[in-house]
Order: sequence, then C-alpha cells, then structure tokens
Amino acid sequence: VQADGTDGNCVTFVLHDEDHTLGNSLRYMVMKNPDVEFCGYCITHPSESKINFRIQTRGALPAVEPFRKGLNDLMGVCQHVLSTFE
Repeated sequence: VQADGTDGNCVTFVLHDEDHTLGNSLRYMVMKNPDVEFCGYCITHPSESKINFRIQTRGALPAVEPFRKGLNDLMGVCQHVLSTFE
C-alpha cells in the first residue's frame, strides 16, 4: 500500500494486486463512518491489478484511521460469514 497526499485528511491509497472485490467492499465499510466526507476508488487500467482508493475526512481526523477501521471491520464481517458458513 502506498499513500499519496499532502493533506492528512485527504489521501489516495494505492492497493497493489487488488480489484473491484476489495475496492467496493472496502468503500462500503469506510462510507459507514460518519466522519468520512468522501470515499471512492478507481482501477487505473483493466490490465493493471491495482486500485487508487481515495478517502477524505471531515475535520482533523487523518484519513488513515477510517482506512484501518474499514479494513478491520471488513475482516470481521468476512470472519463472521466464514464461521456461519462452516
């Protein structure tokens, strides 16, 4: 993961070897946070397996915080689905 951005509350994370599966799920989880003003992602080119994932927060909250929380929440949801399936 690379993080590009001069302002701490508006950062673009570059996720390598990922596609829409993670991008859309993570965007949904991050947007559930009321401190997030904008969250979106794009795939630069169909032949490249990387995502540009952008988060902009309200106030002084650094964008990396909802990014981490979104990843942890998504992991929890996946664990719940797996345990229910098993």
